[in-house]
Amino acid sequence: MSIWWSLHLRREAASVPLARRFLLGTMETAGVDPDISFDLSLALSEACANAVEHGGDHRDAEDRESREGRGVALDPWDAWDELPGSASGQYRVTAYLDGEKCRIEVADSGPGFPARQPSGTSGERNGPQPREAQPCESYEAQPCEFSPQYPSLSAEDGRGLCLIEQLADHVHFGNRPGRGAVVSFDKVLKWRKDALLMVS
Repeated sequence: MSIWWSLHLRREAASVPLARRFLLGTMETAGVDPDISFDLSLALSEACANAVEHGGDHRDAEDRESREGRGVALDPWDAWDELPGSASGQYRVTAYLDGEKCRIEVADSGPGFPARQPSGTSGERNGPQPREAQPCESYEAQPCEFSPQYPSLSAEDGRGLCLIEQLADHVHFGNRPGRGAVVSFDKVLKWRKDALLMVS
């Protein structure tokens, strides 16, 4: 048995704990070890917070008018098509639990991760340096290689993506061409003895 779900959420701070509680409830019901559940829910919270803060609609008013002028209608039910005057945009959270691992993907409609050039040497004090982000063919494809830059010790923010890397087994940061950023990560699951979803 597998569990799969997808949420389309508004880019509002209140959506972050909602997604986290949804994931925790799913994992608790399935019988996932509480330590693994905590790691994944914290990583999900960081990815959602990143989408809320940075995942705004990348299309400006001119692009909207151009699309409408060409007869391309905006679909109010499409998470990536926002109508003029709509709230604050949306992002999507998808989770898949099977007998071995949990895979989570957070995709937004913002400008995506910035293209970065490597700077300095790989042995610098603040950790590995970022690589340039390349656009992906589609969001289902292997996400682009992007490595977040580790913040300085005195920085007040900028640790979310680095924290996700530490909490998950595999992490991919990427861009969907002209459509936003994708953060996907997975972790091998451990189960409680009374778990509903065990490897068969």
